[in-house]
Amino acid sequence: MKIIVIGGGAAGYFGAIACAQANPKAQVTILEKSNKLLSKVRVSGGGRCNVTHHCFTPSVFAQHYPRGAKQLKEAFKTFGAAETVAWFESRGVKLKAEADGRMFPITDNSETIIDCLQREASKAGVEVKTGVAVERIVPQPDKGGYTLYLSNNHELYADRVLVSSGGNPKSQGYDWLRMLGHSIQEPVPSLFTFNVPGSPLKELQGVSVPQARVRIAGQKLEYEGPLLITHWGYSGPAVLKLSAWGARLFHGMNYRFTALVSWVHDQTEESLREQLQQFRKAHPKKVVITNPLFGLPQRLWKALTGIAGINDEVRWAELPAKHTNKLLEALLRMPVEVDGKTTFKEEFVTCGGIDLSQVNMKTMESRLHPGLHFAGEVLDIDGITGGFNFQAAWTTGYLAGRTMAASIS
Repeated sequence: MKIIVIGGGAAGYFGAIACAQANPKAQVTILEKSNKLLSKVRVSGGGRCNVTHHCFTPSVFAQHYPRGAKQLKEAFKTFGAAETVAWFESRGVKLKAEADGRMFPITDNSETIIDCLQREASKAGVEVKTGVAVERIVPQPDKGGYTLYLSNNHELYADRVLVSSGGNPKSQGYDWLRMLGHSIQEPVPSLFTFNVPGSPLKELQGVSVPQARVRIAGQKLEYEGPLLITHWGYSGPAVLKLSAWGARLFHGMNYRFTALVSWVHDQTEESLREQLQQFRKAHPKKVVITNPLFGLPQRLWKALTGIAGINDEVRWAELPAKHTNKLLEALLRMPVEVDGKTTFKEEFVTCGGIDLSQVNMKTMESRLHPGLHFAGEVLDIDGITGGFNFQAAWTTGYLAGRTMAASIS
C-alpha cells in the first residue's frame, strides 16, 4: 500500500512516521519540492525549536488559535501537548518549559528535534525524496487512489495521500488543491511586527517593557504582553499575538491604522492621575524627567515626558496641569501610526488555507475525496507564537498518519 506525503516539514514528517510506525505494511514516501527538510523546525525559536506549549488542558490550549480553535479542541484530546512531550521524551529528547510556557529541547538546539524526526522516519522505513514538486493530484476512482503529476514530468500512483505542503502567501499557490474542488480561505500574513516610520521612539530601539497593552483605535482588538521598541517600529509578543488575532482586519486596512499603547497596562486613568499627584506631593523638588515611575526604563520615561512637552529642568512642584494631562495620555494611550508590517524573523506564518468544513478533523481526511488527507499549515489553522503552530502540525500529522495506517489491511 503506497502512501505519499507531500511536504517535508513538521506535519509531513510526523504524519509519515505515525503512519509507518502504526502499520509496517505501509510504504511511505515523503516528497519535498525544495532541497531543505524541516526548514521551519531549524529556524524556530531562534534556532532552538519551540516544540509546543506547557498547557495540558486541550480546551485551554485550543484558545490560542485565532483560526481553528473549535476544531482543534477535540483533536488535542487525542494528541495534544502532553502526548507530544511524551512522544519526544520516549525517544530520548527531553523538553523543558520556560517561564512563559514555551517548551524547548533541553539542548536548546533545533537540530535535536530534526535528528529525532529523521532517525524515527528512517527506522520506520520512510523514504524521503527532495527536489520533487507535485503539480497535480488526480483521483483514480477505479483504483481508489490518486495519480500525482510531478514537476519532472514523472507521475506516481498513491493509495493514500497526505498533503502537508505548508502555508502559501499567494492565493494561486493553492490552485492545485482548488482543482480537486476544495475551497480555500484566502491567505493573508499573520505573526508580523508593526512598521511605524514616524515613530518618536525610533532612537530607543532595543528598549522593552515586560507588560504593555496595545489596542487598535476604533476596534475591539487589544493584547497585553511584552513590547519591544525597534528601529522600524514595534515588536514583541504583544504585537505579534495581536497581529495574529487581527490578521484579516489588518490586511483589509492595508496595514495602515492607529494603535494605542499603554505603557502602564494595569492602570486606569483615575488611578494613574492619583499616583502622579501622590508622587508630586511626596517629591515636589525632584526633576520630572530623571525620576521614572511605574518601573519604566529611564530612556523610555524621558522620551514620554518629552512627548508631553516637559523640559529637562521642570520639577514636579512646577509641572503645569496641561503637561500632567499630556504625560497621562502618553503613558496610557500613546497613539502609534502604523504603516506597514515586517515578517517576524524567518518564521513566516499565514492564516488561510483549506476550508476546515471540508475536512473531517478527527481523521484529517477530505470530505470530498476519501484517502486524501491534510495536515499542518496548508489548513486554515494558525496559532499565536509560543509553540502553538508546531503543536497543530504534530496533532494533525499524527491523526492523518494513524488514519492512513488503519485503512491498510
